[in-house]
Amino acid sequence: MEIGIGLPGHAPWRDGRILVEWARRAEARGFSTLSVSDRLVWNTPEPLLTLAAAAGATSRIRLLTSVLLGPLRANHALFAKAVATLDQLAGPGRVRLGLSPGSREDDFAVGGVDWDSRGKQLDLLLERLAEPVGLAPATAGGPPLLFGGGSRATVRRIVSHGTGWIAGDATVEDVEGFAPQVRTAWADAGKAGAPRVIASVMYALGPGAEAAVADAIGPYYAFAGEEYSQYGISIAYTSPEQIAAAIPAFERAGCDELIFMGNDPDPGQVDLLADVVLTGR
Repeated sequence: MEIGIGLPGHAPWRDGRILVEWARRAEARGFSTLSVSDRLVWNTPEPLLTLAAAAGATSRIRLLTSVLLGPLRANHALFAKAVATLDQLAGPGRVRLGLSPGSREDDFAVGGVDWDSRGKQLDLLLERLAEPVGLAPATAGGPPLLFGGGSRATVRRIVSHGTGWIAGDATVEDVEGFAPQVRTAWADAGKAGAPRVIASVMYALGPGAEAAVADAIGPYYAFAGEEYSQYGISIAYTSPEQIAAAIPAFERAGCDELIFMGNDPDPGQVDLLADVVLTGR
């Protein structure tokens, strides 16, 4: 199982150059993937722009949106060209797009996109991505697509357009519960190989780890109520022992890659995590 790292885009960062430094350190320390999340009505940086900056600061590490809110990209042709541009800037085989319909209605209200038709809009976007606009991607066939969510529509999109599933802020039980459905549908469709399964979890390390998690996750999940916000905080990983135990547990659950999402903007968090998960690998 590969180990990736996620930018602390939802955390209280204040200087975008810190995120670029995360990218440099993530590659230098040997992480498989650098991911970035997506929200409109939050301080989360725009994913494609952020990964373009990361692409310029690195040369090998894979770049992933985890997950990008596809329906908000209402100009499908412009989005297709933006994806091809990012793929060209990064070079063949580095970019992967994780996509989702979205789960926060305020993002769509501010973005001027109809909330109720977001699933249909995502399906239309997927069809447009298959047709290059003015610029061909560097990766043959374009960047691989993965999908977040836990619905039948998620399974359908994985089978029809994707290469796998992303479980966001996941537990081992989440993966064990949904990944078999994805694999069964994949096999039933006669697709070769197996769908890729990626799980992402929240982390912070060091003396201020628990406070960093509370400060980042608490407000971020406040829209869903106090109980859910506290749940999100409770399942985050804040000690080397917890992180070391999570890796074999997710691997046994069938994950191909586990991504630890940062909650403390300090780039030193990259090194703290690498010292735990990459030493001796």
